[in-house]
Amino acid sequence: MSDATTEPGHDRGFFTRGPGRILPGLGLAGGIAGLAFGLQRIPGVNALSPLILATLLGMVFRNLVGTPRAARPGIAFGLRHVLRAGIVLMGLQLTAQQVIAVGASGVAMIGLTLLATFAFTSWCGRMLGVERGLAQLIAAGSAICGASAVVATNTVTRASDESAAYAVACVTVFGSLSMVLMPVAGGFLDMGPRAFGLWTGASIHEVAQVAAAAYARGQDAGEFGTIAKLTRVMMLAPMVLMLGAAATRRMRQTGGPKGRAAAPVPWFVFGFIAMAALASTGRIPEAVMPLTTAATQFLLALALAAMGLETDLRRLAAQGIRPALLGAGAWIFISIFSLCLVVMLT
Repeated sequence: MSDATTEPGHDRGFFTRGPGRILPGLGLAGGIAGLAFGLQRIPGVNALSPLILATLLGMVFRNLVGTPRAARPGIAFGLRHVLRAGIVLMGLQLTAQQVIAVGASGVAMIGLTLLATFAFTSWCGRMLGVERGLAQLIAAGSAICGASAVVATNTVTRASDESAAYAVACVTVFGSLSMVLMPVAGGFLDMGPRAFGLWTGASIHEVAQVAAAAYARGQDAGEFGTIAKLTRVMMLAPMVLMLGAAATRRMRQTGGPKGRAAAPVPWFVFGFIAMAALASTGRIPEAVMPLTTAATQFLLALALAAMGLETDLRRLAAQGIRPALLGAGAWIFISIFSLCLVVMLT
């Protein structure tokens, strides 16, 4: 991440100097997030999630207009605290009942696909010479849940904003291809609603992309695809914790002569788990759920707009073609691997 977001204690002054310091940046990122939700209502554009649109709009603003210096503290705040709040709230959309509905074989298939895709993508990244942080972001976005997984994973990988934007671009492009091609492939293969829903939920990157592809094959396929995808999203928490533990080990090994280093601890993930546990109790009123879902989406969109505002396209282009090839390889692998498991298990 940029210096504005990774220097230890950089954002403590936000609280000691008053909220006015962060308002310009938060207002700019929030305005872009609001615009993304508005554009998402346009036919044709609604295939893209507000998170993706917010990222793209933020990048356009940064590279055509320029991010004002006064906005930088608020943007840094959005990339750290608002992002974590959004991920914590995302836990309220997930329940143990959803996992039960997928079934033991379905959960096993989703988990195996996730682990195999992450391992394969990480290996390919090393073979292609892609920087470790960027390779892990592409792996997480492809294996788990698109843009949300990219920004959550980046809290422990600490890659640059350009790397995060590149990873988001990869999952957007290849997830959109799956959204278009999978309904055609499902018809050609004569897949039933459960099998097709499980395939889309286990392999397509974004929740919105899964819904668009799965519902194209009917209501039953759409509902099962969405549940399967949300089950996959639940695996975000343990994955980020494992990556954080791995990052801690690497930092201790390279932290100087005494092996000391500041280890990134993703505490917000425990909030995510707590919210999922609360949702599983069934004690949250149904009338409240649409509000929490909307709040989650807006907070994440604001954070991704902030990321876009920190992304220099010239530095993004300097990453070259190899990360794009890595994203393509991850997309092909997860699509074929999950299809093979679906055929064997259903």
